[in-house]
Amino acid sequence: MNILQRLFKVGQAEAHAAVNQLEDPIKLTEQGLRDLRQDQEKALHALAEVKATAIRARTEADGYRAKATDYESKAVLLLQRAHRGELPAAEADRLATEALLKKAENETHATRAASSQATFEQQANQLDQRVQELKATIGQWENELKSLKARLAVSTATTSINKQLAQLDSSGTVALLERMKEKVAVQEALGEAYGEIAQQSKSVDAEIDKAIGRPGEAQANEELAALKAKLGLNG
Repeated sequence: MNILQRLFKVGQAEAHAAVNQLEDPIKLTEQGLRDLRQDQEKALHALAEVKATAIRARTEADGYRAKATDYESKAVLLLQRAHRGELPAAEADRLATEALLKKAENETHATRAASSQATFEQQANQLDQRVQELKATIGQWENELKSLKARLAVSTATTSINKQLAQLDSSGTVALLERMKEKVAVQEALGEAYGEIAQQSKSVDAEIDKAIGRPGEAQANEELAALKAKLGLNG
């Protein structure tokens, strides 16, 4: 095999490893979770910014409404002072007109700010819904990841056990056990045979001893009878 063929084989192995890694469901799920958490962080940041903008718009609208009310109050006060003779009527009308113009201007600003507030609040609601969806999806994927890890552990153990069982016969383990069983059976039979032979030998010896009696047994009986006679116990 030349160097080019070797490099080609190495490239194939690395490509297959890369494909296997990409197809790993646990790694894919973990990467997906990381991406979702990043999306959630971005959505939360955007939500906070939009809510802050809506709050500023509401504050501006309230401020403009307060100014419009204040200018209206000032116009009334100017007309009242002119009516009491405290201020020339023409001057009072001019200033009251300016105050009412300021009132209208602030009301316009208040309307614009209120519209912006409504728009920002709508965007905030949409972003909040997005955040909730991301939370639910992350929770679902976390449960899926736990399930995948548990299934992987079980399948790995099962594969290992099944592989060992499948290799038992091919590796000769089963045949070896059968030969061991046969050898043990032969040894047990041989031991039993020797036991029977030993028992038979003992039985023959017992029959012979019974036939001829124990050595000196007759003499011992005679001595026993003489001793009894001497002691006067033969009554």
